[in-house]
Amino acid sequence: MRGSLGVCVGLAAGSVAACGQGAGEEQYVVTARYPHDPTAYTQGLVLSGNVLYESTGLYGQSQLRRLDFPSGRILAAVRLDSSRFGEGLALLNGRLYQLTWKAHVGYVYDAATLALADSFHYAGEGWGLAADGDSLIMSDGSDSLRVLSPTTFQVERVAHVRYQGAPVYQINELELVGPDLFANVYQTNTVLRIDPATGVVREVLHFEDLYPPGKRPPSAEVMNGIAATPDGQLLLTGKDWPVMFKVRLRVPPPS
Repeated sequence: MRGSLGVCVGLAAGSVAACGQGAGEEQYVVTARYPHDPTAYTQGLVLSGNVLYESTGLYGQSQLRRLDFPSGRILAAVRLDSSRFGEGLALLNGRLYQLTWKAHVGYVYDAATLALADSFHYAGEGWGLAADGDSLIMSDGSDSLRVLSPTTFQVERVAHVRYQGAPVYQINELELVGPDLFANVYQTNTVLRIDPATGVVREVLHFEDLYPPGKRPPSAEVMNGIAATPDGQLLLTGKDWPVMFKVRLRVPPPS
């Protein structure tokens, strides 16, 4: 774990916040910018070839979308019932899994057609979702990461996110990249690199300078949305952001 990241941990709140200056620019480089629908309240993001899948939120506006990448053109979309608030999204074995916030229900779709194939239920809130090739990894706004069976949806195990021994809450959008689980921390410009087996934070990535508030339109909200690219880079965006960034991390994960 790098001590030079310049972060502090609020033990009471379990939050991670930036304390240093300029740490973010030393951690990544922006390699491309792509258009993003400024009305998409991004909750989940998955890239597969030249198709980008996106789950959007808000009651009455939540959708599952299949987009052309990199143009962002909508190829197909499924609108959720107005009582459902879309959340995290994962792709596993040709199926898309989408969470909802407070309805305790998730949906399973055929990735090629977006046809609804199944639904499942879970306790608590649904926030972020990722897949590790065998299982689903779900966040619920706490410090917990639930590992779920993609067939029975039973909880197989739970890991708790910890930074320097303290819990980190509001773990949001998730994306697995190799051995690392990347996670947005809600209402921050921070992305955590987590060991999915233990929940230990391997690295804290600061993106305060990626899209500073002074450069955003008033409608742009918090940072949210992580997708892996085939060359090991990350796609990053936010709720109602008009832009998506491709970034290359400058440093390997700490050992």
